[in-house]
Amino acid sequence: MLDRILAAYNSARPSADTASAHCDGPCGVYDPASARVAAEAVLSMSKKLAGLTPPTGNDVAAWNHYLNHHSRYVAIKEQQAHLAKEELLVLWTDYFKPAHLEQYPDLHDIFWQATKLCSACKQHVSVESATELMAAIEKIHGIFWATKGRDVPWITAS
Repeated sequence: MLDRILAAYNSARPSADTASAHCDGPCGVYDPASARVAAEAVLSMSKKLAGLTPPTGNDVAAWNHYLNHHSRYVAIKEQQAHLAKEELLVLWTDYFKPAHLEQYPDLHDIFWQATKLCSACKQHVSVESATELMAAIEKIHGIFWATKGRDVPWITAS
């Protein structure tokens, strides 16, 4: 009975044209800016962590203040490094195509190094790694916009 209902439904509606796309999302959704924003947070939190000084002595209130700030900075750094990695992986796997690799033969290595920097930023408190991550994303930003034939300036919040 269900077969007859589905057959009647399918014969009553007009056939749909086949749709296809060259990427997972519609054009215009890809942009390395989201990775940049996340990496900027990683850099900011890394600087804040590097600048934290543990209290001396046994003042519980001072230690609570320090530990609260430390744990919050680490949590934000971890979350944003993971987000930057996700954003980079989407660009790498969904936006860039074989034609881009012909134009930029080191593209896979650039992305691989950038995503490894995201991991390094999660594993350590390193202003140096966070700064390198920003530089890697800036390079990806330049390549991305060049593939679109646009000159979009690299702008950071800080």
